Amino acid sequence: MAYDFKQIESKWQKAWEDAHVFEAQDNSDKPKFFGLVEFPYPSGSGMHVGHIKAYSGLEVVSRKKRMQGYNVLFPIGFDAFGLPTENSAIKFNTHPRILTDANIEKFTNQLKRVGFSFDWTRTIDTTDEKYYRWTQHIFLELFKKGLAFRDTALVNYCPHCKVVLSNEDSQGGKCDICHNDIVQKSKDVWYLRITKYADRLLEGLETVDYLPQVKQQQVNWIGKSTGAFVNFSVKGADETLRIYTTRPDTLFGVTFMVIAPEHPMLERCRDKITNFDELEAYKEECAKKTEFQRTQLNKDKTGVEIKGICGINPLNGKEIPIYVADYVMMGYGTGAIMAVPAHDERDFEFAKKFGIDIIEVIKGGDISVEAYTGDGEMVNSDFLNGFDNKKDSIKRMIEYLEEKGIGEEGVQYKMKDWAFNRQRYWGEPIPIVHCEHCGMVPVPEEELPLRLPDVKNFEPGEGGESPLAKIPEFVNCKCPVCGKDAKRETDTMPQWAGSSWYFLRYIDPNNDKCIADPEKMKYWMPVDWYNGGMEHVTRHMIYSRFWHKFLYDIGEANTEEPYAKRTAQGLILGPDGEKMSKSRGNVVDPNEVVDQYGADVLRTYILFMGDYGAAAPWDVNGIKGCKRFLDRVEALGAMAKGCGVTPELESLFHKTVKKVSLDIEEMKFNTAIAAMMTLINEIYSVGKITTCELKTLVTILCPFAPHICEELWERLGGEGLCSATKWPEWDEAKCVDDTIEIAVQVLGKLKGTITVAADADKDTVLGLVKSDERFTPFFEGKTIVKEIYVPGKIVNIVVK
Repeated sequence: MAYDFKQIESKWQKAWEDAHVFEAQDNSDKPKFFGLVEFPYPSGSGMHVGHIKAYSGLEVVSRKKRMQGYNVLFPIGFDAFGLPTENSAIKFNTHPRILTDANIEKFTNQLKRVGFSFDWTRTIDTTDEKYYRWTQHIFLELFKKGLAFRDTALVNYCPHCKVVLSNEDSQGGKCDICHNDIVQKSKDVWYLRITKYADRLLEGLETVDYLPQVKQQQVNWIGKSTGAFVNFSVKGADETLRIYTTRPDTLFGVTFMVIAPEHPMLERCRDKITNFDELEAYKEECAKKTEFQRTQLNKDKTGVEIKGICGINPLNGKEIPIYVADYVMMGYGTGAIMAVPAHDERDFEFAKKFGIDIIEVIKGGDISVEAYTGDGEMVNSDFLNGFDNKKDSIKRMIEYLEEKGIGEEGVQYKMKDWAFNRQRYWGEPIPIVHCEHCGMVPVPEEELPLRLPDVKNFEPGEGGESPLAKIPEFVNCKCPVCGKDAKRETDTMPQWAGSSWYFLRYIDPNNDKCIADPEKMKYWMPVDWYNGGMEHVTRHMIYSRFWHKFLYDIGEANTEEPYAKRTAQGLILGPDGEKMSKSRGNVVDPNEVVDQYGADVLRTYILFMGDYGAAAPWDVNGIKGCKRFLDRVEALGAMAKGCGVTPELESLFHKTVKKVSLDIEEMKFNTAIAAMMTLINEIYSVGKITTCELKTLVTILCPFAPHICEELWERLGGEGLCSATKWPEWDEAKCVDDTIEIAVQVLGKLKGTITVAADADKDTVLGLVKSDERFTPFFEGKTIVKEIYVPGKIVNIVVK
């Protein structure tokens, strides 16, 4: 008979709360474990099954660690600033504060209903003034160190959301929030100088335990390359075009140059350029394109040659044309490139279209047909002729450039400085005052938090203006330095700000003197294990690692890296095998599963459905299977009698405890559950189990299905809470089988198997095989010429 999960689950959730069993203790003598999950964005639609999977992995680990005697910090909070809430608030004509509070309450109730063992006394909300006061503090420290700065630049602008987006938030030329096309717009932008930390972000990856794919994505995102800066003089103007190239060995093959339409040299050389109007018209066309559209490799090549000036190849003095083309961006490199069409596909297509010379400098292909991008012997390259090793060629060329004073070795990064402002209401106000006399002045520390004004009209302004700019009482202020009239910054921070340090606030969430007490930070940091989605391993993780390294540098964090370990869960796909989405109608609501089957079934199924790190489709039959499994566990209560061990089950119990214990640490949750299912089958096959044995089973199942395990623990007379009992240990000797099965071959062909003592020697095993009536017919009338025994595996008898 199935148990009443509705009554059981609410009963034990209250018991855990009353006993404060999941609350971490600061500066305990116990070994500590800080498990971190990516705190949710509280949307109006509530939790989805992806949230359940994301949190269930470290939920099981954290419950096990507590039972093993660890002082566990497993916190939760809400990353609640940002565009989605503000857009919803505009849509429903409700203030974002009201919407956020309602959404947080909904998420909190859902998380508690599933039975997650979070420490709710440390909950944080990034929109709370007591929290974002410290986000603003960190920004001011970055500003004081020159790492937060303002610059005019072409930015990615979403006309629909009316907001500037970083490159990371507008990949593929689409806004991350509304998925509409973005456009390029010239605007004053706040940046964080994350590039200053690029090398340290790379070096830090050598000291942490991240999944290989997590490390590689971060390496690729930072995109460090080594090469050379080379100076090209400009004939007809007192100008030098500085380029960066990873292939300085191909300089003799340069036949043209390309600069960005926004390059400042154009304006400086205006009176020397004979087709300036044509260039201006082209620039206006480029401004209508997104960065993504401009840099696509497979798009049609467009460009305009600059008439009246030309470049000079610094190696051979040859004059080469300079083009303006949209695929060169001012924000990448120097805004100018050298072009080697014989050995670069994009340069080759451009040269073919505009009739530019193509000079081979690396032997190996047919450049009349296509660019040759492989390695080979250097030709048409003066002092490099005959070199056939790329590394040596590059080294010699850099030496030459430095000898002649026309270039030098250099490093570039794909990662750019972080565009850090939004022209929206629902975000942390940037605590800067603009004074005509003093320039940009930080809001004094004692005046933090700089609060968001409580306004009714928070819709974004036209043309990218922040709604805060429309509030005179917020904008107009006095300069903190000179006391004269000044104006506050009206842009707000991006959503990434609050999530770049949230793990530190869990340590000391109510501290009003500093981010966290140094002694508490020393005890808890670094985070021992961080689990989250692969979609956040670049932006969020790189941003938060940058902030943490900065806080370490200024003495406000005690570790250089925030996360010792990082893992990731796979997606839960819809029943149709496709990614869940409302438009497909394949979204599974976890609340409905809990209503029908209970939280324990949901928890167990999500971890049983496949490899935790891989995507897996939702299968209602799998849900039903997990329900049957837990029903069978609950029914064992009626079978359990006495204490001690059941001889037929003793070895399997030790094996199961070992497997579950090790599998949890390796996030092999599905095989851990499978091992317990196998044990259940064997218990029913044997037909008996002792109370002590059932207590052991209930204990190792508790992290997965805690409610039914607490109920059984109580029925079995267990002391205290199952969630707080000691994790069982296994005896390695009892994990070894007394007997093993050996394959028997004759002339290399399998004839059957034989069961022997696990410690049987070769002679004993061979004797048993040769005397076994199943195998003797294969030896009769024949001579045994060879006997082979692979211990514990195979016997092979060779006869003739």
